[in-house]
Amino acid sequence: MKKRVLAGIRATGRLHLGNYLGAIKGMLILQESNEYETIYMVADAHTLTTPFDVAQLRKNRREVIIDYLSAGLNPEKSIIFLQSDIPEHFELAFYFSSLMSIARMQHLPTYKEKIKQYPNDNTMSLLNYPILMASDILIYKAGLVPVGIDQEPHLEVAREIARKMNQKYHTDFPEPIRFITKGEYIPSLTGEGKMSKSVEGSYINLTDTIDVVRKKIRSVATATKVGGQMTKGVQTLFTLTDFYLPEEKNRFKQAYDNGTLQFVELKDAITEAIYKELAPIQEKRYDIEKDTTYINSVIVQGAEKAHAIARQTMKEVKEKIGLL
Repeated sequence: MKKRVLAGIRATGRLHLGNYLGAIKGMLILQESNEYETIYMVADAHTLTTPFDVAQLRKNRREVIIDYLSAGLNPEKSIIFLQSDIPEHFELAFYFSSLMSIARMQHLPTYKEKIKQYPNDNTMSLLNYPILMASDILIYKAGLVPVGIDQEPHLEVAREIARKMNQKYHTDFPEPIRFITKGEYIPSLTGEGKMSKSVEGSYINLTDTIDVVRKKIRSVATATKVGGQMTKGVQTLFTLTDFYLPEEKNRFKQAYDNGTLQFVELKDAITEAIYKELAPIQEKRYDIEKDTTYINSVIVQGAEKAHAIARQTMKEVKEKIGLL
């Protein structure tokens, strides 16, 4: 049997370069392999764990589907669906929550970081985020998850839940591991943390025009003097150079070290290279977003395929725990 893969991106806005390099490229590699059955969702329900706008969420969940398709995810090869269309995710998450203590969830570093970011929105949904993520993965019995290293604490929760379910109820859940990609951590354009849709000015959207990309890259803070220890902004530029201009990286690095580098030359070279990859994605998106019938059919058919698997797992779980 093929190994099963599950991945999802929250519906907090259109996808950005960090999503593409850190998640979607890995999703594409797995989709094109004959070894894997790939299941890709829009994690729209996860969006409710932090403050959100109802109208924006309604729009974003569809926009992410379009971004998926534009970037190359193929509904003929992968199951593509909206998380909220599959109620079994939430039912299984409730059963899983009976295995995990409040203290265990409160100690997660990701939970503590979100509390700092949203001190007035410390909700049960935020605390239960990793349990719902475990349900997202395990309801499809997925053993591989292409996510960034920042999600490793959540995957450990999923593995812990799988072990407990298997030991206590004799289920057959796999212990999921992370599929590592080169782009698992793409730094923010601000120089602080990673690219994030929740931090304005930190990211490049897949839909940004070349002028917008150039403006954003040129706004990356560098230094008044070339050479010496790199500032965080300069480190970000060289990280992007590693992805988009690998053959030129040594030349730019030598120029930096000897004090002859012109930052605007480096920034504009990065801009051109990034947009060269974004342009065909944007062209494809332009065609797809006009075809509402096609988009609707992808969502409906994806839900049907995902639901068939989830329903079977839910039946097995309910029998094992005594609810059937």
